[in-house]
Amino acid sequence: MDPSPLILDGGLATELEASGFQLQGDPLWSARLLHTNPQAIKDVHYRFLQSGSDVITTATYQATIEGFVKYLGLRTEEAQQMMMSGVQLAKETVREFMSHSPESEDRREPLVAGSVGPYGAFLHDGSEYTGAYEDKMTLEELKDWHRPQIQCLVKAGADLVAMETIPGLKEAEALVEVLKEFPEIKAWLSFSCKDIHNISSGRSFSEAVQVACRSTQLVAVGVNCCPAPLVKPLLESAKSHKKADLSWVVYPNSGERWDPKTGWITEKQMSFAKLSLDWKEQGALWIGGCCRVGPADITALKQQLHV
Repeated sequence: MDPSPLILDGGLATELEASGFQLQGDPLWSARLLHTNPQAIKDVHYRFLQSGSDVITTATYQATIEGFVKYLGLRTEEAQQMMMSGVQLAKETVREFMSHSPESEDRREPLVAGSVGPYGAFLHDGSEYTGAYEDKMTLEELKDWHRPQIQCLVKAGADLVAMETIPGLKEAEALVEVLKEFPEIKAWLSFSCKDIHNISSGRSFSEAVQVACRSTQLVAVGVNCCPAPLVKPLLESAKSHKKADLSWVVYPNSGERWDPKTGWITEKQMSFAKLSLDWKEQGALWIGGCCRVGPADITALKQQLHV
């Protein structure tokens, strides 16, 4: 019998914006609320748990020690605590959900994935979708950048680390290398992709999967923050390079794309919930949504996959 996929959550920032928080243009994005309104983050985590998420992701995608020092005026030690609070809030929410919610009956204990975004997310200049900064940085510089964030997430007790929306191979290599310094932690590695064959930097997704296969700590490799119709051909293009003991992780955006000048543009396409049956058939065991995906979409996804 095939194992059932684990259902991830959706867009944390999308839900926060729907609740009235202004995040666009903020260099800390949703991570600012770790400082200003942690309860709002817990409320969103709770809604995704109610909708059926088996994994919730921390509000740390755009959180960095340097960013907290620069934009919140915190000392390094305070910034580290702020980073760790992302995991603590998520774990508190899981405990509350499992203790008090009727939806928790017969549910497996949800996992907390500590989110690690690309260096470009800190730069706040759109380069997280191109990886252009990789050419100017060494592998060691990228490792040094990511190490403090991963260290905090691991120390705070994340069940695994979600290294996500990674645009390029060098940064992926750096993350896989840093992960070795924390041998007790598992992780997934997820890439942003520009078309049906290539990650955002222009290198092939097949090459990206080969980088992931060098790690013994990854539970999954895959794609996120891309249009849902790209997922099936991307997985197909790289399936011969994936190790048998490595799953696919898949969490694309809803049927909308972001235009820096005009905002979100709705495009007609099949819902990602319906497309998810293909991904499950291709062996994806971690399936959810990214930008513009809310709790109702996760409920629809869970129903579609019959899990």
